[in-house]
Amino acid sequence: MSKTIVTSGKRKRAVARAAAREGKGVVKINNTRLDLVMPVLYRMRMQEPLVLAKDVASKMDIDIRVNGGGMSSQADAIRLAIAKCIVAFTKDSKIKKDFIAYDRQLLVADVRRKEPAKPNRHSQARAKVQKSYR
Repeated sequence: MSKTIVTSGKRKRAVARAAAREGKGVVKINNTRLDLVMPVLYRMRMQEPLVLAKDVASKMDIDIRVNGGGMSSQADAIRLAIAKCIVAFTKDSKIKKDFIAYDRQLLVADVRRKEPAKPNRHSQARAKVQKSYR
């Protein structure tokens, strides 16, 4: 029985959960192959950790479930989950160093969130109510 590694990645409201196991290098996102994901810009962003760890990534299958957020934040959450999966699966410090040298956001989540709306401010987080004194 092969080992299965489960990791997660978050970006804004998007949450991606990835499960990796030994295989032939197939990556599926919500039961759709990564090769079929559109737009291409987000697909390329999701493929960055796979390209950096090409020899290792070709020996493992990764199945990802993602929900919440928009397209861009989902792509970043998937990217984070894939990179964490690869590092946890291989336990290789060289791959981890390569990821951090390329882009720290591959292994460290971006904790920024949307600022909550304030009361009596026309549903904006920072918009001020106009006042007229004359």
